[in-house]
Amino acid sequence: MSITIYGIKNCDTMKKARAWLDDHGVAYEFHDYKTAGIDKAKLKAWSDELGWEVLLNRAGTTFKKLPDADKGGLTESKAIALMLAQPSMIKRPVLDLGGRRVVGFKPDLYARDVKAAK
Repeated sequence: MSITIYGIKNCDTMKKARAWLDDHGVAYEFHDYKTAGIDKAKLKAWSDELGWEVLLNRAGTTFKKLPDADKGGLTESKAIALMLAQPSMIKRPVLDLGGRRVVGFKPDLYARDVKAAK
């Protein structure tokens, strides 16, 4: 089974997640939103699985700098459009374990979910 971790190379949380995977001997592919982008179909599928509210990083500076009009009245389609335009608004990392995705990094969840995916 192939594992892919999605995010941004210089993000501190991404660095921690990738270090955890490396330290635990987990083979994975890294997909950098900044260089490779992300397509609408993938974001929609993730939104259907996880909920757009889980995917949209409202705590980050990119979201906080948006005009109030863009931050208000969020819907799935508006959130996906924002994340497509500014991939740094996607919470990171998104760990694709094949059958399911895990958003964010918590070592205890990785220990459980990555082990279960092997």
